[in-house]
Amino acid sequence: MRVTVIGCSGSFPGPDSPASCYLIEAEGFRLLIDLGNGALGILQRHVRLDAIDAVCLSHLHADHCLDLCPYYVVRSYAPDAPWPALPVYGPAGAAERMSQAYGPAERPMEQAFSFLPVTAGSREIGPFRATFARMNHPVETYGIRLEHAGVSLAYSADTGPSDSLVDLARGANLLMCEASFLEGPDLPANLHLTARQAAGHAARAGAGRLMLTHLVPWNDPRRTLEEASAAAFDGPISLAAPGWSLDIG
Repeated sequence: MRVTVIGCSGSFPGPDSPASCYLIEAEGFRLLIDLGNGALGILQRHVRLDAIDAVCLSHLHADHCLDLCPYYVVRSYAPDAPWPALPVYGPAGAAERMSQAYGPAERPMEQAFSFLPVTAGSREIGPFRATFARMNHPVETYGIRLEHAGVSLAYSADTGPSDSLVDLARGANLLMCEASFLEGPDLPANLHLTARQAAGHAARAGAGRLMLTHLVPWNDPRRTLEEASAAAFDGPISLAAPGWSLDIG
């Protein structure tokens, strides 16, 4: 299983990164986890846009889903279009949300994408065993665990402190965990994690390694890494960055 970071900027695209998007590959199957604003452009550095096999949307905030709108344009109006409907797994209401974001169109968005609502639980997506778990965020949000050939990764999506995330990431080879906040007073509850909290969740889960994601552009990345490293997590810790790839297992 191979993971490539397409975008990892938190809440909005930064000067060096689109918003959240991760390419996961196994056995020739290409799955996107999230497709946040700005991601579709960078994605083309790594894969043809007609070579994606499925998309998983963790939730319907713009920084995790909005580039489904330009992807609709590609799948509908490319020279060899229309392309077959692409499976898109995500919270209920994704089709309506994306249609509203795009606006009136000649071709219904449901002809470009086959929207498949998810709930907490497991299902097969291509060669992956995918497990979805509700996270601690103001809108319906799912962390995602992918397993294949004895290896696993867990993706926190957006979340505040969450026992469900610890369970989802239990024993995962890689935890891709949001670290939106730096330590400080009066942080909003039930919204995001600090870098130190992200590392604490990785330690409780017994994850093999931790990649910090959802990095908000106004935070100092060196401080983010320092705060995570100060927590009691023994595995390798890294900051996500566009173009970063890892073969898991």
